[in-house]
This record gives sequence, C-alpha cells and structure tokens, in this order.
Amino acid sequence: MTNSLEDYRKVTPPGSVDLLYHMSEKVKGKSLLNINSTRSGGGVAEILNRLVPMLNELEIKVGWEIIQGSEGFFKVTKAFHNALQGRDPGISDRMYQLYIEENRENAKRLTFDADMILVHDPQPAALIDYGDRAGKWVWRCHIDISQPARRVWRFLKNYVLKYDAAIFSLPAFAQKLPIPKFLIYPSIDPLSDKNRELSRREVNKILDRLGIPRDKPILLQVSRFDRFKDPVGVIQAYRIVKKHNDCRLILVGGGAADDPEGDVVLQEVREAAGKDPDIHVLLLPPDSNIEVNALQRAATIVLQKSLREGFGLTVAEAMWKGKPVVGGFAGGITVQIMYYHTGYTVSSVEGAAFRVRHLLNNPEIGRKMGSDAKEYIRRNFLITRQLADYLTLMAALTNGR
Repeated sequence: MTNSLEDYRKVTPPGSVDLLYHMSEKVKGKSLLNINSTRSGGGVAEILNRLVPMLNELEIKVGWEIIQGSEGFFKVTKAFHNALQGRDPGISDRMYQLYIEENRENAKRLTFDADMILVHDPQPAALIDYGDRAGKWVWRCHIDISQPARRVWRFLKNYVLKYDAAIFSLPAFAQKLPIPKFLIYPSIDPLSDKNRELSRREVNKILDRLGIPRDKPILLQVSRFDRFKDPVGVIQAYRIVKKHNDCRLILVGGGAADDPEGDVVLQEVREAAGKDPDIHVLLLPPDSNIEVNALQRAATIVLQKSLREGFGLTVAEAMWKGKPVVGGFAGGITVQIMYYHTGYTVSSVEGAAFRVRHLLNNPEIGRKMGSDAKEYIRRNFLITRQLADYLTLMAALTNGR
C-alpha cells in the first residue's frame, strides 16, 4: 500500500507536511534521477522505495535506475566498500579496470536526461565520465569514508571531483573536497510495513510462525550478515549476559544483491551460535518488513553493535517502537542514541554485556529510555524531514544558486 503525504500528518511533528507542499513549489515540474546498485536489500534501496513515490506526489518527475554487473563486478565494489571503511582487502589493477569497464557498459543503456542526477555510493560513481552533463550531478555517500584505504580513495576521488556536489550522512564521514558538500541524515518511514503500528495479536502470530518462544526477555540485532555489524561479538556479549540473566538472542539478517560476502559471514555466525537453543539466527528475504517490525516490537532490548557503520537506521527503527538500544560507538549510531537518555553506545563486547544487564535488571529505565527515544526519532529522523532536505538541495542546485 502506498501512503499519501496527508497520511503523515498524524505521526510527524505539526507543520511538517505543509512545509513540504510549500517547498515543492520551488522545484515543481523538475526531474530527478536516482542511480544505485540494487532495488532491494540494504538501507539505500529501502529509503528510495519510499522517497520516490513521495517526490512524485509533489509533482517532481523522479526516476530510479540500478547499475548492473557481473558477480566479479560486485566483488570488486564490495572490496571498495570495505576499503573505504578502513579495511583494505587488496585490490588489483585488473579489479580497478573491471570497475571502469562495467560502469562504461552501464552508461550505454542508461539515459541521464534529468535536472539532477543523484548517484548513490561507490558502485555507480564512474558513470559521470560517460553521462550527459546537462543536469546537476550529485554523489550521495552513505558509508563512512573518514579513514579510507588511501589508494582506493584516490581512485574514487578522481570521479567524485567531477560531480557538482556531494552529500554525506555525518560531518565526520566527509573527505576534503573542492566541490560543495552537504549533510543529510537518512530517515525511516513511520508508515511503512517495517515501522507502522502492529497489534499484540499480529506480533504474536508472526513470532509463532518464525518459531520464537515468548517465555523470556529477547535481545535482538537486525542487520545484514556483515563483519562490520559484529554479529559474532553480539553472541559473545549474550553469553556473558546469559550467565546472570536468562534471555533469548535473535540475530536477523537478509541478503543484498550487491553483497557477495553475506553467506560467508552467515556461516561464521551459525558456527559461533553452536547448538544453543536460545540463539535464533534468522535469514529472511529482503521484503520481510512486517517480520522485522514484529521482532523489534517483541524485543526487550535491541542491539546494533557495529564496529563501523554508515548510519545504522535499524537503531531509529527500534527507537521508533519505544525500545532502548545498545549500539556500537560508530557512525550514525552516535547521532541517533543520546547516551543515558535514549540508549547506550559501547566500544566492546564487555561494555555491551554490561549495558544489557543493566537494562534487564532495571526495566523502568528501559521503559523511560524507549519513550524518550520515540519522541527523539519523531523530531529528527522521519522521512518527511529527509524529503525536505532533498527539496532544499534540489532547489539550490537546479535554480542556479
């Protein structure tokens, strides 16, 4: 079901929807093309699936294309992703060449006829060498490139410098660039299947279908199976907690078409879980939004123990459902969690276990944190705010300012 903008009046801060209608007058009739690497799996695709119809409702012509590639191409771009976040797996000259060749081939089948072309992340960044330059080109970086492997960043920077502007999710993520840079936080859609209200009956029905008992407190982490999300570290923290507090751990992940490492990490997680009946490792399809919603609502405490993180919107999703979150001190998690007020950030397995135990032993603190967390997300991280940011950017760039 597609929600109209009017539906958001009941969940967003007062005046949010009226502001969008007013701002859209500046760019009504203009065109925007988004280009990324997948239509499902991962935060970028999820955001675009919601933003595109909302922008169209505001009479902005929005297109969405995906870059296609071989298995080898996506292995290269995953290596880029890891290297830009500081873990250099070693990238050969042939891998760089494959990246260039497959971007060139994609450019042949794409049409870049738009007032603004928004290119998401490293995978399609080289398209700018082959696309029509009549519109404004903007590179939208969703990952943490504050400490990248230098050779990979030098290679990618050659393309980024050709863009008219770049967008980052946090000031700390940005590199020094001579082009204009903008800060736009990602967001969640409060009316999507992943975040809308569910009845207790709906939640219980889904838990039963997934084989999750409701007999003890639930610790939950929802993430792709990626080493930077540290799912094995979550299991280690759970084992410390389990010595003192009886609880259940659920690790939920899904695959993404542009992430070839997921199966390997999933196997590592299953081996770490062993035969513990209170650890549930769930591999769900990318469209399992209702299931994720139900699991987050059933959880007592939500973890996001990332070692490196782009933004980590699973934190905002859990907070929107009134849950206290224990997150890694990484990326956008530090912006979403207000320490001691809406959750805790930690830097170690032991720290995560300590904070989880504290919340389990003091449920009234968890309830107050969860209530404050929901209001914090309402004010700062709902999709209407991100939509307003994009309207502002589009007006500034396409109206010649």
